[in-house]
Amino acid sequence: MRPVPPRATAARAAALPRAPLGLRGPTLKTTLNLLAIGAALACCLPLQARAARQVTLTVLSVADDARYAKRRLELAYPGHPQGRAVQGVELAVQDSALELQEAGVALSVRDMVLPSAADLPRALQELQAARVGHIVADLPEEALRALVRSAPALLGDVMVFNTGLSDDRLRAEGCAGHLLHTAPSQHMEADALAQFLATRQWRKLLVLQGTQPGDAPLAAAWARALPRHGLEAVQTRPFKLGGEAHERDLANVRKLTGEPGYDVVLVLDSDGEFARGVPYATQWPRPVAGAAGLVAQAWHPQWQQYGGAQLNRRFRKLAQRPMQGQDWSAWIAGKAVAAVLAEGPKDTVAQQLRKLRSGAVFLDGFKGQRLSFRPWDGQLRQPVLLSHGDAVAGMAPMGAWLRASEALDTLGLDAAQSPCKN
Repeated sequence: MRPVPPRATAARAAALPRAPLGLRGPTLKTTLNLLAIGAALACCLPLQARAARQVTLTVLSVADDARYAKRRLELAYPGHPQGRAVQGVELAVQDSALELQEAGVALSVRDMVLPSAADLPRALQELQAARVGHIVADLPEEALRALVRSAPALLGDVMVFNTGLSDDRLRAEGCAGHLLHTAPSQHMEADALAQFLATRQWRKLLVLQGTQPGDAPLAAAWARALPRHGLEAVQTRPFKLGGEAHERDLANVRKLTGEPGYDVVLVLDSDGEFARGVPYATQWPRPVAGAAGLVAQAWHPQWQQYGGAQLNRRFRKLAQRPMQGQDWSAWIAGKAVAAVLAEGPKDTVAQQLRKLRSGAVFLDGFKGQRLSFRPWDGQLRQPVLLSHGDAVAGMAPMGAWLRASEALDTLGLDAAQSPCKN
């Protein structure tokens, strides 16, 4: 083997790239290591920190909301809220963190509690300054109507979610193109219970109806549901809670249920105080449904199927209380915002709203079916749970109604029946 001449070796050495001054030997190695570590850290930084779009989801409520009065929360009436909506929304944003990061969107929740509904104009001005276009309205009915009327003029393109009110009037003459409902309507709840009763062949109902303003819409929903499902109200009796001697019989459950000939006692009580005392107080041994006994709800803390147990655990850990129907409705509203943001990170609010209302975006509500919003009234299609205090007895649609072309539209008003056209 021929030795390499010294000059050739020197020439090759001179031809090799030389490190700049100050980056030779151990210093160069250290710098290269630091660069490698920096590149790795940059790759591993949360995408939220580098998100291209910042979005605020505002939960709007009022401090003097009668639904959250301390006494009502302590009584925990079936089907009534047991806490405010913000915790459900916060959990939804946590659950959607990965898909939001992948889409390059940073979604934050702002809990905006107003002293009263009179402060709504000032709140809208603040939201206008912050360019907020997504609102979860945890409001009583009149305040929600005021928000829906005034929000577009001040905020421009906006979407408002009703997560706590089931009143059908909000989905009829009170409907709006920017208003979406994640709480099931009274028509949906009545249809769900009616399907259960018809499936069990409990067709003759004794109806106990309250005299409060909120009881009339319940009666209207059931007047439609009964003939649709082959049920009959064999008796309808008013009840009234009062201290007057001549009104005591109107609150006496045994007297109100004394005549035989019915299969079920249906209680229409928007307040909940009378209804809670009806089960096991009837003259004849009959099941109770409606505002007590078997209740139609969006969610139940004992729902175990389709990942429901895990969702209940996560909510309890966050909120330190069980997840109720209103909490689920707030959670799915947050999931809807996250889903439409992930679907089109650069879409405007108007484009997002069109996608949601057209049914182009589907949601997983842990109820076993894909959920979407109805184009005609903005109502979320969803199964409704039928439950009592300890367990879930069933889920509607059920029985023959599952064979419909769109089974979820057997609950509530379909496009032809709805007076809302948006």
